[in-house]
Amino acid sequence: MKQEVAMRLVLFGATGFAGSRIAKEALSRGHEVVGVARDVSPLTEGEGLSARAGTIHDEAFVLEVTRGADALLIATPGRPQEDGRKLLDAVPALAAAARANGVRIGIVGGAASLKVSADGPRLLDTPEFPEAYKVEAGSHAEVLDALREVPEDVDWFYVSPAAVFGAHAPGERTGKYRTTDEVLLTDTMGDSAIGGEDYAIAFVDEIEAPAHRRARFGVAY
Repeated sequence: MKQEVAMRLVLFGATGFAGSRIAKEALSRGHEVVGVARDVSPLTEGEGLSARAGTIHDEAFVLEVTRGADALLIATPGRPQEDGRKLLDAVPALAAAARANGVRIGIVGGAASLKVSADGPRLLDTPEFPEAYKVEAGSHAEVLDALREVPEDVDWFYVSPAAVFGAHAPGERTGKYRTTDEVLLTDTMGDSAIGGEDYAIAFVDEIEAPAHRRARFGVAY
């Protein structure tokens, strides 16, 4: 269902698994999406989508591309990139652009910073957490911590997916999801999963009807 007032959304990482689905969902609701990536060749402009080549680590570019926007959305990896810089390193510039241009920040986050129970450890800190994913997961946890320290006049939200999420498990659209604040959601079988399209629905729902101001929330089936 399209929202009556269309918004202008600037989306970094628009060609990735989560970003491409968020762009598709937002466009289907009548919003304008400026898709940003280092390589924008996978993006087809038109019908509300425009493409800009750029990076979150170019402070001047971030400031320029977000002028007149309603939201600044980040769907890029947390881990260090080829040049050694991480998403964490861009948080000050993202916050500065948000303050200057009056835009809300939305981050595609990670699941590992969620707790396994109300009084339990983070998923990242459990013995069972795979060593291979610790760099990415730890980097995203740092981003969440940094967001919580930005000036109070910067509005943001951070959406943690379920434990099983990504191109290896794209799932099928159901239009349903549950939300949580700090505890990882599981189903009756103990599984924690969310498909890419349903994650995008939850993400765009938050853009259209903010329910988590300066807060993280998680989504799962």
